[in-house]
Parts: sequence; structure tokens; C-alpha cells
Amino acid sequence: MNRRHLFALAGPLALAAGALATGAQAQTQAPAPSKGPPNPLFAEDDEFWFETVRMFGADEYGAGSFGEVLAVSCQIKAGDYDSWYDAWNAAGERLAKEGDGQLARGHKVSARDSFLRASNAYRSSEFFLHANPKDPRVTRAFARQVETYKAAIKLWPTPIEPVEIPYEGKTLPGYLHRVDGTAKKRPLLILQTGFDGSAEEMHWSGAAAAVERGYNVLVFDGPGQSGSLHRDGLTFRPDWEKVITPAVDFALKLKGVDPKKIALMGVSMGGYLAPRAAAFEPRLAALIANDGVFDNGAPYLAQVPAAQRPVFLSMLKAPPGPSPLDGILGGMMKASPVARWAFTHGMWALGASGPRDYLAKSLTYNLSGGVAEKIRCPTLVCDAEGDLFYKGQPQALFDHLTCKKTMIRFTEAEGAGAHCQVGARRLAFARIYDWLDETLA
Repeated sequence: MNRRHLFALAGPLALAAGALATGAQAQTQAPAPSKGPPNPLFAEDDEFWFETVRMFGADEYGAGSFGEVLAVSCQIKAGDYDSWYDAWNAAGERLAKEGDGQLARGHKVSARDSFLRASNAYRSSEFFLHANPKDPRVTRAFARQVETYKAAIKLWPTPIEPVEIPYEGKTLPGYLHRVDGTAKKRPLLILQTGFDGSAEEMHWSGAAAAVERGYNVLVFDGPGQSGSLHRDGLTFRPDWEKVITPAVDFALKLKGVDPKKIALMGVSMGGYLAPRAAAFEPRLAALIANDGVFDNGAPYLAQVPAAQRPVFLSMLKAPPGPSPLDGILGGMMKASPVARWAFTHGMWALGASGPRDYLAKSLTYNLSGGVAEKIRCPTLVCDAEGDLFYKGQPQALFDHLTCKKTMIRFTEAEGAGAHCQVGARRLAFARIYDWLDETLA
């Protein structure tokens, strides 16, 4: 979900462009951008702090516990990926074992809660290890994330069913969350994560809140997202309508779906993916971009001085082969663990051959050329005040929309200013789903 970490690339990218433009020796370090007060935890590591807030926020829908997250965080060394894995994996192991014992003794509610928190702990544990997707720790943590989540939903008071959505000769894994077991027709929300989330995480990142309000919810991992990437090696594609259209086809065959009330919400990078799909999928009755993204590559280019962009782009898009930019980007990755994660996960998820190829692919994810203007269903665009990476992108999307449109801005003062409001989910979903209720009514 989080793309906020890429703000750390601003200085190095600007220096890289300058070095290329002037022929000067490549630099890999730059003054840190100005920032506000230090983080309460991981004071010098915005990425570790954001992922911790993400875990704190999961508390609101049962996938975390404040004291538990605090205790685990105190075992982690900032910037140390191995210590992050060790601490969160140990938490997952402890919670899963406790859940097994509770279930064996007949304590189903307690076991359900333990399994849900275990799933989130396992999900978080392998988050920073994607430089080597075949690392046994990665594959095991992913498997345990899914296993413990499926153990939890077997005990859930409302029906949650694993599903497989047909897609180009394969299937996309996901879950159907139902209000109840009847065939009563209800509005359906298709809920999508973004760059680094999972269908399991969408349980506490929108699905549970929607079910409470009477929506059936279909969540799944598309190409480039957790289950499809880990399991089948499917990577992201910019033409996301090719993913959502099969999902809508699948949804229309389910019992209890009102075909006139199918909505789509995309979270984080999903704030680009969902609008892209909606531009070409006329069966959607409403769209939510949380947070809105018009041009996924714009934040990269914004850090490169305008006069230096032509040479930067020419080097970025050059044919395969040695390039001065390769050394610069490699140096950035060595100098910054944050940049290293951004590139390594991005290379895996987008199927890129290297950092230069990843950046070039990222620039193709945009709604320019009249794509945003093709969206016809009512659209809600969310904007988080403290989202450093996508700053200005929600407004850019909103300005290009020609459909009925609404903007909701979330602020730091109300505790909801982080990317996708990860620290204030109850507040955010109240506003988002109130809009959806009124729109579909």
C-alpha cells in the first residue's frame, strides 16, 4: 500500500539528472528533504515508521493490538530488514500457536482474533525482503499469512469465502465477504489494494467496514499484487480494465449481487488502477480513488529540474545495455535502504529487469490522453494531507474528471493525514462509505 517512502528519492534523482546533464561524476547522496517533528518511533526512518502506523491502524478492525505493535516495534532496529522480519515473524508464530490452542479448547472467538492478528504479522514480516523473492522467509511468511487468515475466516460470524477469478488462462485469488448467507440482492463493492498490499489485508482495510454497512465485498489480488505475484509470478499492467472486467464478469454470476449497484474502490496505487479500469468498464455504478492518482510517474519526474528532464528521460528510456544511469541508481540503492526497498519491490512487482527499467515502466501508469475524462460513473477522490509521495495527485485526477465528482480531504489534525488514512480507518471509512451509501441510493 505505501508509496510514501519514495519521497526519499527526491534528492538523489535531482542529482542524478544534474550529473547526466553536465557529464559530472555521479553522486549518490543528497541533503535530506526538510521534515516536521521526529517520528515517535524510528525517528530517522520514515518507512519503518509508516509501516508501524499501518500496523497500529489495523487495530481498529481487529488485525492489530496497540500494545502488541508497540512491544514488537521495540525489538526492531531501524533500517534493519532482518530485525524487522525476525520481530514480526516471531509475533506471527506466537499468535498462530495461541490461536491453535484456543481453537483446540473450543474458544472460537479468541482463536479467530489470534489468527487474524497472526496473518497481519506474517504479512508485515516479509515486507522488506523482496530483493530476493525466492528467499525461504518470503515464501513461508506469505504461505502463513494466507493459512492463518483462512483459519480466521472459518470462524467469522459473517460468511467469507475464498474465490478464484478466471483471468487469461489462470486465476486471481481473493475473497467474497457477504453480509449473510442469503441470496438477497445487495450492492457489491469490488475492493482493490495497490503497490504492496494483499487481499488478506483488505479485510481490515475496507471490507469489514463495508460489510457492516450492508455491502457484499469482493477483494482479490490482481497481477503484481500479493497472491498473484507470489503464487503465479503475474506482474502489474497499466491497462487495469483487463483485470477489472473479468472481475465484474465473475461478480455478476454470484448470488446476491445487484447488477446496478457495483462499485469499485482502489487503495494507494489502486488510486490509479481503479480509475483506469472505470474509464473502460461501463458496468460500474460508482468509483472511489483512495488516494487519487492521475500520473503514477509524476512524483519521480517532479524531483528532476525541468531543464534536465529531456536528457534524464532519454537515458531512462534508452535501449537495454550499459547506461550511466544504472550506476547512479545502483549507488542510490546502496546509500539508502528506503530506496533499495522501493526499487527491489518495484522491479519484482512490475517485472522490470533493473532499476532503470522499473522507473521507465512506472511512467506508463497514467490517465493522460483523455483516459480520466472517459470515466462516467460518480467518483470520489480522497486526498491525505500528509501523503508526501502523491502530493497533488488527487487534485490532478479530480481536475481531469468530467463525471459527477466529489473530493474528501483528510487532515493531519484529525489523525487521518497519512497515506490512505492508515492510522484513522474508522474515521475514513465513515466518510467514504457514507458517500457511497448516498451515491448508490
